[in-house]
Amino acid sequence: MRNRFLIATSAALLMAVAVTMAQAPQAPAAGRAAAAPAYRAPRTPDGKPNLNGIWQAINEANWDIEAHSAAPSPIKELGASGAMPAGAGIVEGGTIPYLPEALKKKKENQANRLKLDPEVKCYLPGVPRAVYQPYPFQIIQSTKHIMMLHTFAGAVRTVYMADQTEAPADSWMGWSNGKWEGESLVVDVTSLNDQTWFDRAGNWHSDALHVIERYTAIGPDALQYESTIDDPKVFTRQWKMSMPLYRRLEKNAQILEYKCVEFAEEVLYGHLRKQPLQGKGDSK
Repeated sequence: MRNRFLIATSAALLMAVAVTMAQAPQAPAAGRAAAAPAYRAPRTPDGKPNLNGIWQAINEANWDIEAHSAAPSPIKELGASGAMPAGAGIVEGGTIPYLPEALKKKKENQANRLKLDPEVKCYLPGVPRAVYQPYPFQIIQSTKHIMMLHTFAGAVRTVYMADQTEAPADSWMGWSNGKWEGESLVVDVTSLNDQTWFDRAGNWHSDALHVIERYTAIGPDALQYESTIDDPKVFTRQWKMSMPLYRRLEKNAQILEYKCVEFAEEVLYGHLRKQPLQGKGDSK
């Protein structure tokens, strides 16, 4: 008799639990977490996402945009202070799709980078390298134009938003026309010359380079940056780089002067470099 009572009680409890579970909201299936609402940036007076601020990449892409191990400095006297840190890479898919002959040139560049890397000579960094050099850059936003002020070599870019224009000539920083796509600033960069590299590892491009950038706020102090690279003279297909950029939060954050040409005069001009002025008491 007692056994029948226990069986009946257990059955009732199991039925109650089943009914409760059926009525309760179901948790997302494993691997299908509920999607968080997309971040919506604060607005400028004209209703566009406000990307104003000083931003910086925190990664090792300027050494090599592909994944790489740590390596010694090419200048042995610098020891560990000039060594290359390991990096996970920012190239989506991991590998740059070089044409065979272009890959050979990349390896030659890498072997001779102290002589060939435009950064060594304080040349303007180009796009997209200016974005992920280890220095901050500033976005100043208006309705018709967006200015990007970069630290290295005092590089400046103007993104034309209202009047889409064509470049008068190729240049180091190219020509930038922009538009808004929802929360993203999309910048079409053309008319880049062939004198810049993507990094210190010798990754290069031709004068056919075409870059499409996307800047999207993913939080109050972070942007997601993407750049699509197209250069049929060097690569077998389009490819993409992506990374977060972080806001500099110091109270006195600002872009400071880094006019490095005088640091590169020996490399550029050798014995023809301008000699420093001598004071009256200096020996001749």
